[in-house]
Amino acid sequence: MNALREAWRPEFFQGEKTELSVVIPLYNEHEVIAIMYERLTAVLAGLNISYELVMVDDGSRDGTPNMMNALAKDDPAVTAVFLSRNFGKEAALTAGLEHAAGAAVIIMDADLQDPPELIPQMLRAWKDGADVVCMRRRSRAGETWFKRYSARQFYRTLNAISEVDIPPDTGDFRLLSRKAVYALQQLNERNRYMKGLFAWIGLPTTVIEYDRMPRVAGVTKWDYLSLFNLAFQGITSFSTAPLRLAMVGGLLTALFGVLFTLWIVVKALVLGDPVQGYPSLISMITILGGVQLLSVGLLGEYIGKTYYETKQRPVYLVRDVVRRGKPVDEMATRSASMSVGKESYAPVN
Repeated sequence: MNALREAWRPEFFQGEKTELSVVIPLYNEHEVIAIMYERLTAVLAGLNISYELVMVDDGSRDGTPNMMNALAKDDPAVTAVFLSRNFGKEAALTAGLEHAAGAAVIIMDADLQDPPELIPQMLRAWKDGADVVCMRRRSRAGETWFKRYSARQFYRTLNAISEVDIPPDTGDFRLLSRKAVYALQQLNERNRYMKGLFAWIGLPTTVIEYDRMPRVAGVTKWDYLSLFNLAFQGITSFSTAPLRLAMVGGLLTALFGVLFTLWIVVKALVLGDPVQGYPSLISMITILGGVQLLSVGLLGEYIGKTYYETKQRPVYLVRDVVRRGKPVDEMATRSASMSVGKESYAPVN
């Protein structure tokens, strides 16, 4: 059984089928929950399908958990998953996918930058045979030019050095078929860069372009340092190019050192120019030291990832789950799921 899996939730697959699950990770989003819920349910109600909203609280410190709990108790279509602490958005997405039961699963943010009105179009693409429907940002309203430019360059750089074709200008807003969700659940890594994992599984993919809207309320929780860390996580998770670049840098530095040494010998023996010891020595030490520290740092990043993987810690821990208005005993559900064979979880056609 997959070590990441909190529960396969067999009761959903043996009983009434859920056609669509919408997974929404939340972190300190109390200002937008009510607006998001009203707008999203208005779209879903017009589709005439069975659906559920899987809201995942990633250790919020504001009124988000209370609002989620109230929605889950009032609306049987809402499943509220409360993580034990803040594990990060990648872990919250993993938790949401693990708790989603729909034949199709849509991931979207709570801030409504990704318009829920596009859901019917995404479902049409899925019914036409796509297992993954990526939503590509044609424009990004409400963001600074630097953020737009840096995001654009990052996606293109990652695509250039990665062995996986990651669609550029696409975020987490997408649809996954049940087959795609099952494929993701087989990936056991703890250092998770979800955009890369979505692309790694392959499967038939359709790309739809849209205009991203500004936040309807609140402020973003992503500062530039967090975005840089996420970008570095993505690069080191899906490419060894930084290690190769460090090796190339070492070779070039060594070549420069040999040429510089020959130049000093020629100056001293042929031209009779005395060697300037201190400046040349300090220059070489600075260059070599910088290259070595950079190479060791990159190597340490990859070794650190291996170190965390060997610990086999779960990606997230669940504190509480409220489903259909009632708290769920996760341990009991997990025990029930372990007693049912994998053949019971055939993908929904």
